[in-house]
Amino acid sequence: MAAQQTSGLQQVKESKDYHFPAEEEEILKFWQDIDAFKEQLRRTEGKPEYSFYDGPPFATGLPHYGHLLAGTLKDIVTRYASGTGHHVTRRFGWDCHGLPVEYEIDKKLNIKSRQEVLAMGIDKYNEECRSIVMRYSKEWEAIVHRLGRWIDFENDYKTLDPTFMESVWWVFKQLFDKGLVYRGFKVMPYSTGCSTALSNFEAGQNYKDVSDPAVIVSFPLDGDEDGAHLVAWTTTPWTLPSNLALCVNAEFDYVKARDPATGRVYVVMESRLGEIPGAIPKAKKGKKGGDEAAPKGFEVIAKFKGAELKGRTYEPLFPYYGHLKEQGAFKVVTDAYVSADSGVGIVHQAPAFGEDDYRVCLANGVIAKGEGIPCPLDDAGCFTDPVTDFKGQYCKDADKEIIKRIKEAGRLVDNGAIMHSYPFCWRSDTPLIYKAVPSWFVRVEEIKPQLLANNEKTYWVPSYVKEKRFHNWLENARDWAISRSRFWGTPIPIWVSEDFEEVVVVGSIAELEEATGAKVTDLHRHFIDHLTIPSRQGKGQLRRIEEVFDCWFESGSMPYAQQHYPFENKEQFEGGFPADFVAEGLDQTRGWFYTLMVLSTALFDKPAFKNLVCNGLVLAADGKKMSKRLKNYPDPLEVVNKYGADALRLYLINSPVVRAETLKFKEEGVFAVVKDVFLPWYNAYRFMAQNAVRWEAETGRPFEPLSVDVGAATNVLDRWICAASRSLTAFVREEMEAYRLYTVVPYLVRFIDSLTNIYVRYNRKRLKGRNGPEDTAMALAALFDVLLTVCKVMAPFTPFFTEQMYQNLRRALPAGAPESVHFCDIPEAEAAQAGDERVQTSVERMQRVIELARTIRERHNVSVKRPVREVVVVHPDQGFLDDLTGELREYVAEEVNVRALTPCADPLKYCSVRAEPEWGVLGKRLGKAMASVAKAVKALPMEDILAYEGGATVTVEGQELGAGDLKILRDFQPPAGTKPEEVDAAGDGEVLVVMDLRPDEELLAAGLAREVVNRVQRLRKKAGLQATDAVSVYIDLKPAAEGSAALDLTAVLTSQEGYVRESLGVPILPASQRPAEEEELAQEDHELGGEDGRAEFTLLLARPAGSGGSSGGAAALAQQLQQQAL
Repeated sequence: MAAQQTSGLQQVKESKDYHFPAEEEEILKFWQDIDAFKEQLRRTEGKPEYSFYDGPPFATGLPHYGHLLAGTLKDIVTRYASGTGHHVTRRFGWDCHGLPVEYEIDKKLNIKSRQEVLAMGIDKYNEECRSIVMRYSKEWEAIVHRLGRWIDFENDYKTLDPTFMESVWWVFKQLFDKGLVYRGFKVMPYSTGCSTALSNFEAGQNYKDVSDPAVIVSFPLDGDEDGAHLVAWTTTPWTLPSNLALCVNAEFDYVKARDPATGRVYVVMESRLGEIPGAIPKAKKGKKGGDEAAPKGFEVIAKFKGAELKGRTYEPLFPYYGHLKEQGAFKVVTDAYVSADSGVGIVHQAPAFGEDDYRVCLANGVIAKGEGIPCPLDDAGCFTDPVTDFKGQYCKDADKEIIKRIKEAGRLVDNGAIMHSYPFCWRSDTPLIYKAVPSWFVRVEEIKPQLLANNEKTYWVPSYVKEKRFHNWLENARDWAISRSRFWGTPIPIWVSEDFEEVVVVGSIAELEEATGAKVTDLHRHFIDHLTIPSRQGKGQLRRIEEVFDCWFESGSMPYAQQHYPFENKEQFEGGFPADFVAEGLDQTRGWFYTLMVLSTALFDKPAFKNLVCNGLVLAADGKKMSKRLKNYPDPLEVVNKYGADALRLYLINSPVVRAETLKFKEEGVFAVVKDVFLPWYNAYRFMAQNAVRWEAETGRPFEPLSVDVGAATNVLDRWICAASRSLTAFVREEMEAYRLYTVVPYLVRFIDSLTNIYVRYNRKRLKGRNGPEDTAMALAALFDVLLTVCKVMAPFTPFFTEQMYQNLRRALPAGAPESVHFCDIPEAEAAQAGDERVQTSVERMQRVIELARTIRERHNVSVKRPVREVVVVHPDQGFLDDLTGELREYVAEEVNVRALTPCADPLKYCSVRAEPEWGVLGKRLGKAMASVAKAVKALPMEDILAYEGGATVTVEGQELGAGDLKILRDFQPPAGTKPEEVDAAGDGEVLVVMDLRPDEELLAAGLAREVVNRVQRLRKKAGLQATDAVSVYIDLKPAAEGSAALDLTAVLTSQEGYVRESLGVPILPASQRPAEEEELAQEDHELGGEDGRAEFTLLLARPAGSGGSSGGAAALAQQLQQQAL
C-alpha cells in the first residue's frame, strides 16, 4: 500500500471480495514501509511519558490465547495513551531463567538428579540452558506482530543480560541493608521432579483431584495403666518414618475407649471416635426387615481434656530416630491448629515435612532452631539413611511398603483411601511434597502494613480483584523464600565464611571486581562461583553461597532492571515510576503483581504501578484448560488467517474475560464478530465511498467533506448521527480514562450497529442523490465525518481495519493529514449541543416504533414490501409524537411502508391500563403484608394508576407506594367493529404501535411494484454493475397459462411509475421498445402473485453498445438519468 496521498476517494471492493486477513497483511507491509511504530514514537517525543511495564514471558514455549489476550489489552491501552497526547515507550521482555528452562534441558539430556548436573559441569549445563532460552522468540515476534501489537523487540530486555542481573543484585543489597533479608529453614512446597523448592504462589497453580492412602496408626503410651495407644490419621504414610511428636488440641475432649473384640485401648478425640472402625457401629437390617441388635461398640473408660496428654511420651513407630527421645522427641504436644473437622483429633508431627509440624515442634522443644532437622529424603524425594528399609525408594511410591511394615508391627488401626485436591508441580507435573529446606528470605510480614497501604493507592479493573483477592493475599502474606538450589538463574550475591558468621553482599559488578580483583563480564554461576573475597575477620576466603534467585524475584525487579537502574537511566526511571499501567492475567495476583508490590514497597515504600487491568482465563470451548495434548482449541494463527487479527482482538476484548472472568473460547464467536460487526461497518464505509464517487461524477466537483459545515445540518438523521458521534467520543474518553475496556467495546459495537442499520439504511436514497446534490453532499459529509471519527476512536481496538479505511478517507482530507490513523489524535470529548439529547431519544424511540411494526408484520406474515393503510403510534410525550410526524415521518413511513402515520397521545384510546406490584422491591419491604397489597394493587382504578404514572403516590392497605413500587401495563383493545387479523398492536411498555392490516387494490399494486424493483436491483448486483453504471430496464410479460388468473403487471407498473422511476432512476419499459443497437447485459425469468393472480415475466438490463462501465458516456448518461429522476 502506497503511503502517498492522492486526491479523491476511491471505489472499494464489494464485501464478498474483501478478505480481512489478506487486507491485514497489506497493512502490515504498509506499516513496515513507513516504519509506523518508530514514526509514532518520533512524532510523540517531548510529550508527557506514559509509563508501561510489560511482564516478561518465557520464550521456551509458544504463545497461547492468554498471552494474546493480555497483549491485546496492553496494545489497546498504550495505543490509546499515544493517541491522547503521550509518549509511550513499549519494550518487550523475556524471562530467561528458572525452572522452565532447566526443565527443558533436563528432558533433553535425560538428567534425573542434581548430581548429574554437577558431574556434567555447571558451565556446560548453563550454556545448554542459554542456548534454548530464545528458542521460540522469532515465533513470538511473528505472532505478536501479526496480531497488530506495536512493541519494541529490537530494544527488548532479557533477564539474562548482565545489566539486568546487576540491577537485581542492587535490589537485593538494598533489601539486605534494610535488614529485610535473613537465612533460615522453612518448610516449603517442594518439587521432586525439578529438585527445588517452590514459592507458595507457584505451588497454587496446578491442583489435581487424586486418591491417596488414608491410614490410622497407633502409638503406645509409655507407662499407661490401661496400655492405651494414641491414634493418629494421615494421608502421607511416607512421612511416618520421620515422626517425632503427636499433637492434640488442649481445649477439646478426648477419651480412652476399649475395643471389646481385641481388648486394646485407644486414645482419640471424643467427637472423632466414630472414625475408628467398629467404635460406634450402626444397626443392621435383619432378613425380615426388622433391625437386628447393634453390635457392641467401644467402651469409653475415661474422658479428659487434651491438655492432660501434654508431655506424655510414646513408643516410636520406627527406630530410625529413636535416639532423639532423650532430647525431647516422641512426646505429646498441644496446638490450636488441630481441628475436629477431620481425622481423629491427634496429628502426627514430622517437622521436616509440614509447616505446622515444624512450627509446633520448634515451639515445644522437639527440635531446635538452626539445628539439622531429621529429613531422610534426597533432592529427588528418595529415601536416604538412616531410613535403610526404604532407601532409594521415591517417597510416595514407598507408601504401600510402609503401610505393610506398620501392619506387620501390629500398629495399623485402619487403612483406606481419600479423594482430595492435591498440588502438583506446574512444570514437571509431579506431586509436590512439603519439605524443610535452608532458604534466604525477604521479611514480607514485617512490611505488611506498608503493602496494604500501597495497595490502597492503586487502581484496579475490576476493583474486586484488588479489594478481595489481592488484599486477602497481602493480608496473609508470609516471608518470601527467594533462593533456589538451582543452576540457571541470577546468583544470589552473598559471599560467606564457612561458619556463616561473616557475610558480604555485593550490589554491583564494580563492587565484585573490587572485592575479588577479577574482571567480571557475566554474572552467571559458572563465571563467578570460583571468585572469593578475602575475609576481614581472619576467616580465610569468603565463598559465594550456591543458591540463585527465584525467577519471580527477577520479574519483580523488572521496573529497575530493564533500565539498568540505578547504574543508568536514573532520571528516566524515576520520572516514570510508579508505572502508569500494567496488565496481566488473574493468576498474577499471586505472582508478578505481588512481587512488583513487595519489592517496590521494600525499596521505595511506593506501589510499582498506578493502574492495573486484570484479565480472566481463556479456556477451551468445553470449559477445560486449553491443552496441546488434547488439541481442544484452534491454533491462534489459523484463526487469524481465517478471520483476521482484528476479529480475534475484538472477540477477546468484548467478552467476560476483560472483567477477570473466564471465557470459553469458541471459533464461531470470532466469525460472529466478522459477520455482525465488521461486514456491516465495511458496507457502510463502502456505501459512502461509492456514493461520494457517484456524486463527483454527477456534479463534476471534488468531494471535500471538511468544506461542508455538518454542524449546520437540518436533516434530523444528520443531526442525530453527529450527536451520537459526540456521545461516543465523550463516553470512550471517560471510560478509557477509567480503563473500563469492558464498557467501551460494547458501546462501540452498538454505535456501529446504529450507524449501519439506522443512518445508512434509512438515508440510502438521500445518499444516492434523491434530494439534490447539496443535500447529498451534506449527508455524505456527515457520514464521512462519523466514519472518520469512528476510525480514530476504534484505531486502538481494531488497528488494521481502521488503517485500511483511513487510507481511503485520507484522500478526501486536506494535504498534510497524518500518514496513518495511528498518528492521529483520539478525538476530544465535545460538549453536547442543544437538542442532542432530544434527537437521540426521539430516534431511539423511532427505531422502537419501526421494530414493533415489523413484529406485527411478522406475526401476520405480511411482507414489508406490501404497504399498509395506517400505523398509529401511541405515546404520552407530545414532543416525541411531533418529531415522529414531523422530521422523522418520512423514515418511519418508508421503513414501515405505511400510507398514513397517525400520532396519539391518549394511551387509553387503544388500550386498558392496569398495575402490578414490583415484587422484588415490595416483597422485602412488606413481608407478610405483600399478599393483601398485591391484591389491592391489581384492583386499582384507572384514575389512581394514571395519577401514579404522573408522579403521585397511592395508598393501598395502609401502605404508601411511590416511584418504582408499581409496574404499569397496557393491554391492547382493538377498535370497535374490527377483527384481530385486521388491526393488531405491539408495545414495549412505553410505546404502543397499532397497525391497520386491511388491504386494498392500491396497496397491493404498491407492494407488487416494490417487489419488481427489488428484483431489478438484485439483477443489477448479479450482473456486477456498480451504482454509477447507468442501464435501461425492460420487462417482457408472458401470457397467462390457460385456466389461471392473470395479474395485470402492466397496470401495476403504470400506476406506480413515480415510485419505480425514483427507486431505479429510469422507468421499466416494455421489451418491445428496446433499441436494436443496445447491448444486453443480463436477463432473468421471474414470477409474482398468488392464488388471486400470477404474472410470469423476464427482466432485461441493457445499455448502448460500447459504452463500457461507469466512465465516459456512461457517466454522462448517469448524470442525465439522475437529473431525469430528480
